[in-house]
Amino acid sequence: MERRGRAQRSEHPLAEAQVAPRQDATDFDAVTGKGVRGKVGGRAVALGNAAMMQKLGLDIGEAEARADVLRAEGKTAMFIAVDGALVGIVAVADPIKDSTAQAIRELHAQGLRVIMATGDNERTAQAVAGKLGIDEVRAGILPEGKKDLIEQLRRDGHKIAMAGDGVNDAPALAAADVGIAMGTGADVAMESAGITLLGGDLMGIVRARKLARATLRNIKQNLFFAFAYNALGVPIAAGLLYPVTGLLLSPMIAAAAMSLSSVSVITNALRLRQVDL
Repeated sequence: MERRGRAQRSEHPLAEAQVAPRQDATDFDAVTGKGVRGKVGGRAVALGNAAMMQKLGLDIGEAEARADVLRAEGKTAMFIAVDGALVGIVAVADPIKDSTAQAIRELHAQGLRVIMATGDNERTAQAVAGKLGIDEVRAGILPEGKKDLIEQLRRDGHKIAMAGDGVNDAPALAAADVGIAMGTGADVAMESAGITLLGGDLMGIVRARKLARATLRNIKQNLFFAFAYNALGVPIAAGLLYPVTGLLLSPMIAAAAMSLSSVSVITNALRLRQVDL
């Protein structure tokens, strides 16, 4: 298989880690949530998870034990079949960024519940979740299963932010209240999400949430400034105090007050630049 780029090739990030030198694949087929298959050098080759091997009618009983050892180490184990025979296992590990554990701790501190939804094996998912302190794991689920999880959480009364980077995450990203794509991921994920983190760092979620809360607070303050000037100035300009005090609002003062209102709103909005992210 060659690197992602041509329309007929897989866009899954793991596909970029598998490169066969001097060989191109024909009859290529990406089976969603299971793996890929095609012909390389005239031989039928398949690379995927246990579900893919079962789809091909292969018995992976003995290989499964070795795969479980790799999964317990937090690696993704993929089986390789050539011409209808199981020939090996490929283990791929996606290194956890140093900032990921800190990001999850900060999200917990903000009262959020973190769920890992992955198509990977339960052992691999639990190994990663244990290192990061993730609250709940949903493993071995297909793209539609991720979308169903989003909808179930919404029915339970939750607001959901979904972060993902792959083709398999696109349905869930579109279904979530806030879809967050990684700039290092697939194009379809970025198209489905409302926010894209250019660096693919989960600390970006923490910063985005802090900025969003500060922005909402700033909007409320600006609305107060705008309405306060008008609530005070319009009745006086209309002569509310004239019968009692003989006071009328000069047009020059009214114009100055309106200008001051705009200046107050703009100055307050500029305070967002000082938010500690």
